[in-house]
Amino acid sequence: MHKIPATTVPVFKLYGETAAWPTPDLLHCESIPERSRLHDWEIKPHRHGDLVQLLYLQGGSAELEVEGLVNRVQQPSLQVVPALSVHGFRFSQDVQGHVLSLALPLVEQLGAVLDSPPLARAACYPVGGQQRYLDALFDSIAEEYGAQQTGRELMLQSLISALLVWVGRRSLALEQAEAPSPDRGREHLQGFTRLLETHFREHRPIEQYALELGISAAHLNALCRRLAGQSALQLINQRLLLEAKRCLVYTAMTINQVSDSLGFSEPAYFSRFFKRGCGLSPKAFRLQR
Repeated sequence: MHKIPATTVPVFKLYGETAAWPTPDLLHCESIPERSRLHDWEIKPHRHGDLVQLLYLQGGSAELEVEGLVNRVQQPSLQVVPALSVHGFRFSQDVQGHVLSLALPLVEQLGAVLDSPPLARAACYPVGGQQRYLDALFDSIAEEYGAQQTGRELMLQSLISALLVWVGRRSLALEQAEAPSPDRGREHLQGFTRLLETHFREHRPIEQYALELGISAAHLNALCRRLAGQSALQLINQRLLLEAKRCLVYTAMTINQVSDSLGFSEPAYFSRFFKRGCGLSPKAFRLQR
């Protein structure tokens, strides 16, 4: 599977569909073979502007590419695909499993009760000894989705909530396995992340964040590079870019209004910043939705 430039990646509601959402529900459930056999077992790279997908591979094998990271999966696994993530899949012809697509309003509603929303980042979770549980959960979701029984919406939300709890627990378990003993540096990075979430629109200098954390700017940068793989400035710019994308996709704000809301001194500066980080101008990014 070859990675293609973001500027040529199509944006779909579902696989290859640009029409309106195909169901009055805020979710869509289908089997992997149901869709992929129509495309010769390969889903070309694309992205979804307003939905999250959970791909549950029960049997067979698959090559799953999300944001340039390729996982070659030959065991039961659950792949999380966040909104706006470029992704493409290639399956073996004996593949078995489900694809669950969730509209962002539903994801945000169900995720609000969790300490850490589990669908915000791409991840592929091996199922291991919990396959029987996930098989039953996805089978129940598919059965309830296909029927029109009393209490259907409540039952679907309950089943998906159980699934989100599973993903959240697995995500937390992997984080703890990677960092069994949180050190002071991680606490500083978490503090920086919290401050950034509150103040990213203010374009604060790195020194101000470091001062509030009680460390030097050089130390903060070193921590960010060691624990997050990026400099503090890159993390700030990423947060600004993410918020800009959200405004352009989910609001009717003009580009000038988006620029003002994010604290840029002038729209031209915002446009240069956005194009440098995204490869597209704000207008072009919005038009490709």
